[in-house]
Amino acid sequence: MENTNKQFSKGRLIIMVCARFIPGFLMLLAMFLIPAGTFGYWEAWTYIAVLFIPMFFVFIYLVRNEPELLARRMKMREKEKEQKLIIKLSFIPFLVAFLLPGFDKRFGWSNVPVMVVVLADILVLISYGIFFLVIKENPYASRIVEVEPEQKVITSGPYSKVRHPMYSVVLTMYLFSPLALGSYWAIIPMIFIVPLIVARILNEEEVLVRDLDGYKEYMQKTPCRLIPGIW
Repeated sequence: MENTNKQFSKGRLIIMVCARFIPGFLMLLAMFLIPAGTFGYWEAWTYIAVLFIPMFFVFIYLVRNEPELLARRMKMREKEKEQKLIIKLSFIPFLVAFLLPGFDKRFGWSNVPVMVVVLADILVLISYGIFFLVIKENPYASRIVEVEPEQKVITSGPYSKVRHPMYSVVLTMYLFSPLALGSYWAIIPMIFIVPLIVARILNEEEVLVRDLDGYKEYMQKTPCRLIPGIW
């Protein structure tokens, strides 16, 4: 049996992906439609399609071509205590930001123009496409903060522009998600994700400097963490 990441066979990876993909789809759908009180929440259906259709094809690609990378993306348990705390703190703003749009739809608090919703969906889709390019560039792109024994510093592609391009695109997806769901009010809790991502980056860099050879030199060569020319 072919092993991936010394832990998972392809068959087990497929089972793990399905075990997360299907409940994740149903949970997100419930978080949108139950507060909205209607199935006629077209912004939510569109947003879910924008997220899950490309995600499905990315999973297929990774299972076939990059199973070790997919195995890394399946990890969920953080090892660093600071990261565990950040994950816990992020739960509340995430929950509020994804429940609020449904209530906004039900009670008509926002009036987001259709073109703004469509533009936000396009930006979310583009961000996910760039996210895919980032993980293809970096085969060590684990979901958790860790350094593997054979890991090398990636300096090519988007990593030549900023040190954490994955967080750049993920943050873009998060911030435009409320508009894609037709809610101005949901932007407020989503903004609280920004300082949490900053805290995650700062702690992650401490780990990388400590455990990854060459990362300190990479920091000097690529000074910006998240936004080119700014930070």
